[in-house]
Amino acid sequence: MTDTPDIAPPRAPRRGSGSGPATGDPFAWMRGTDDPALLTYLAAENDWCERSTTHLAGLRADLERDLAAILPDDDVSAPWRLGRWELRIRRPAGSQYAVHVRVEVEPTGQPTADEQVLLDENTLAAGHDFLELGVCAMSPNGQLVAYSLDLDGSEVYTIRFRDVAAGTDLVDEIPGTYYGLAWAADGSSVLYTTLDDTYRPDRIKRHVLGRPATEDTVVWHETDRRFELEVDMLRSGEFIRLSAHSRDTTEVRLVPTADLAAEPVLVAPRRPAVEYAVDHRPSSVPGERGELIIVTDLDAPEYRVVVALLSASGTGEWIELVAHDPSVRIESAEVFGDHIVVEERSGGVARVRVLDRAGTTIRIVTPAAPGEQVRIARPTSDASTPGDTAVRLVREGFVRPPLTVHHDMITGSETVVHEQPIVRSMAGLACETVHARADDGTEVPMTVLRHGSADGPAPCLLYGYGSYEASLDAEFWPDLLPLLDRGVVVAIAHPRGGGELGRQWWQQGRLMNKRNTFTDFIACAQHLVTAGVTTPESLAARGMSAGGLLMGAVAHLGPENFAVIVAEVPFVDVVSSMLDDTLPLTVAEWEEWGDPRIPEQAAYLASYSPYENRPGPRRPAMLVTASLHDPRVSVHEPAKWVAAMREDEMSAPAEHDAPLLLRTALGGGAHSGPAGRYDAWAHEAFLHAVTLDHITRSQDLERQR
Repeated sequence: MTDTPDIAPPRAPRRGSGSGPATGDPFAWMRGTDDPALLTYLAAENDWCERSTTHLAGLRADLERDLAAILPDDDVSAPWRLGRWELRIRRPAGSQYAVHVRVEVEPTGQPTADEQVLLDENTLAAGHDFLELGVCAMSPNGQLVAYSLDLDGSEVYTIRFRDVAAGTDLVDEIPGTYYGLAWAADGSSVLYTTLDDTYRPDRIKRHVLGRPATEDTVVWHETDRRFELEVDMLRSGEFIRLSAHSRDTTEVRLVPTADLAAEPVLVAPRRPAVEYAVDHRPSSVPGERGELIIVTDLDAPEYRVVVALLSASGTGEWIELVAHDPSVRIESAEVFGDHIVVEERSGGVARVRVLDRAGTTIRIVTPAAPGEQVRIARPTSDASTPGDTAVRLVREGFVRPPLTVHHDMITGSETVVHEQPIVRSMAGLACETVHARADDGTEVPMTVLRHGSADGPAPCLLYGYGSYEASLDAEFWPDLLPLLDRGVVVAIAHPRGGGELGRQWWQQGRLMNKRNTFTDFIACAQHLVTAGVTTPESLAARGMSAGGLLMGAVAHLGPENFAVIVAEVPFVDVVSSMLDDTLPLTVAEWEEWGDPRIPEQAAYLASYSPYENRPGPRRPAMLVTASLHDPRVSVHEPAKWVAAMREDEMSAPAEHDAPLLLRTALGGGAHSGPAGRYDAWAHEAFLHAVTLDHITRSQDLERQR
């Protein structure tokens, strides 16, 4: 049971009634993250959280040890090729952070020299309590590495350039940057992105090495605040891709790596609600630019693949290679030698399709078992060169560690490149897909993981997200293993608003359909109970960010279904945030959630926003997390939500033993939690311990009887 401290939980000061969007909000002042009163309140909540969970110290330590005992303490990634180099990421024993290394290899893959360190994140992190690497990109000639660092979790990075042979940095330094960087072919310059005052990447700039960053040239300034800019290298190495994207619209331009000062070539002008993505297929004819392989939803709701000639002025007619199929969501198409490899999903399963040069399907590569997926190797795959006949794929699942293979595109045979080692047994872990029936009759898929066979109701964790067309695909999730070992069933809901069943699945859970996400999740919870998997007294719910909004909504709509809810960095102040276009991301978010300047949409947002619809006395136990420097969900959202619930409970206390805890990272901390692996395990152990404390109570009481 939870220890109750002798002191009362903290109460946040109430100040005035706010103004503008915050009129009538006594906690609107929390937007000032440098306000000493906010820092004092957050520290008091942290202290209350620690006092309330002192009885979990032993369990936390056990869980932390279990998490550390899953992967080798001295671990290494799969290799990937870049020119004459083979690169890997190592995680040395006892180190919080990664070490990026390379070795020079012959065309056959045999090394010609000893391994060389490109970048040691542990050295870079010295003196800091947080470090996140934004980019790490080796120059084409292998002499330099461009890298960027965030030292507080704000996702604002500073780019530096390291001389690999000397192990020292050049004088060049570029502050205020975001993700994405691409090198010129001669290694003399780079393209990168910078942020505006609302944390929107609105500019792509060109930096020439040896010149001050203040002289960098703006290549693209995006003035439409719905759009963000990205920059990355195409696999052919001949072009850099510049992309502007909103939630449902894109525009792409290309810059030749041979001349970063050249005018970008527009692939196709933006059209509202039309998306496209491009890859480059080089030409074998000297002087010709080749073709673009394009994935688009133009006249194809679930996307199709087209090809277009690339000229100096753009592209010509789009010729269809893969037609639209309403049952198959095409997600990407990339060139590998004379083949095209398509990532797609059908029936909730992520798979790969191999095409010949003309677009004819050679084969569909499918997962080996339920709860698994096949995808192109990431974060990068080997660079494509004409004549290549193999593509690097990854096979993995929720309870299957990643297996990286060379897939022969002609024969279909596969050769193992790397298998993630696991230093514990994986025997007895089972995975299945079940379906819950939503209120409107929709069948909602849910992945269920357990250790051993079903034997009556068990403690259960139900995890969910359900926004942005993001899919909770079958990636290996080692953090779940300590729960499964303790007899907890883990269920992963795939509600509408995600992308597991294609673009239409997202459309049914966004904007004025958003409530479907919440009711789908509750339907999943109720299915787990009616199927005998668990009971409401033994069921936990957990979600992060937009999944934290899901947690806030179900805490109001269906609190009786859960024993505890864990809401990580939850987006819960929906109406006020969407009305305030000075906050990070707000304008772009209107296309996901709705625009509260429109009365009908404002009313719909207000009908489910957790801050306006708090759970009341019937709420379950709740653990809420936050991060002071989080640019995606400002710390004021979870803080004021918890403060408002505490105020509610002054007059209407929570029923049963239902603690309310807020835990905030006041130092360095990312939106997704701590960056160092040992710090991340300690954080996860705390969340697991609180969860277990509540979902195992009914079993403990039964044993006592």
